Amino acid sequence: MNRPAALNRTLLALIGLLLLAAGGFALATHFGKLRLLDPAAPLVPGAVPPPTWVFWVAIAASVVLGLLCLRWLAAQAFRRPKTVAWRTDHADGSLVLDSTAVAAPIAADIDGYDGVRAAKAWLSGPREAPELALVVTADRDVRPRIAEHALPRLKQALEVDDLPVRLELRLTTKSGGRRTV
Repeated sequence: MNRPAALNRTLLALIGLLLLAAGGFALATHFGKLRLLDPAAPLVPGAVPPPTWVFWVAIAASVVLGLLCLRWLAAQAFRRPKTVAWRTDHADGSLVLDSTAVAAPIAADIDGYDGVRAAKAWLSGPREAPELALVVTADRDVRPRIAEHALPRLKQALEVDDLPVRLELRLTTKSGGRRTV
């Protein structure tokens, strides 16, 4: 189970229910269906405005809340794994290789398949146990082709027996722009 996604959905559902209840309460009170509050009564008793610092606190809290909401929205747009630098030590010297450089050839390989519109790949984790994340936009299901062709080649290049893969396949019906080879 994806715990962050479950927490995200739960919090969204609770906030949505809270907002629905508040809106329903406000509408029921306004139209006189709920007699808990007088719809003609002022929102704040008295005619004296609150001190100036109250407005500044409300503005600051609104700005912080707005920035947190923007941060949350940006996090929803796309989650990609963090890249890592792999280091190998040999008698001839050491080599430092960024995992994005290793993932680029498999993305290019998959991008060349018939019906594929776009392919992006990321490798994360340690060199001994990497994990692959793929986002493929295609006209048809290309999972068998990826499993039979691209993944064995990447496993051989990385010299690993097991390579966990998270594949996001975005199917599209758009035609044009790509030529079949």
